Amino acid sequence: MNNVYENGALQELVYEALEKVIDPELGIDIVNLGLVYNVVITEDAVCKIEMTLTSMGCPLIDVIDADINREVKKITEIKDVEIELVWYPAWTPEKMSRYAKIALGIRA
Repeated sequence: MNNVYENGALQELVYEALEKVIDPELGIDIVNLGLVYNVVITEDAVCKIEMTLTSMGCPLIDVIDADINREVKKITEIKDVEIELVWYPAWTPEKMSRYAKIALGIRA
């Protein structure tokens, strides 16, 4: 995979867009929850997002998937979005940002 924009401004725009995707159950965005593991934009402007969920079988994956696609596709340079769900490393509350932990009342 050619990672032309992997560390660039376009990748930052994608992370900003993903911060608008709110987990419906927890009310916190997927970036601060630590669900997004990697974002790569290929030469052909495909945004590949590697992410996980707080649990396998999450009933809200379709909602989250639709929200990711809607927000990331607002970036005019992005032609398509591919989401890969991964289960390793497993998500744990330690992956959350300080902001998310405070919002959820978890002591850091």
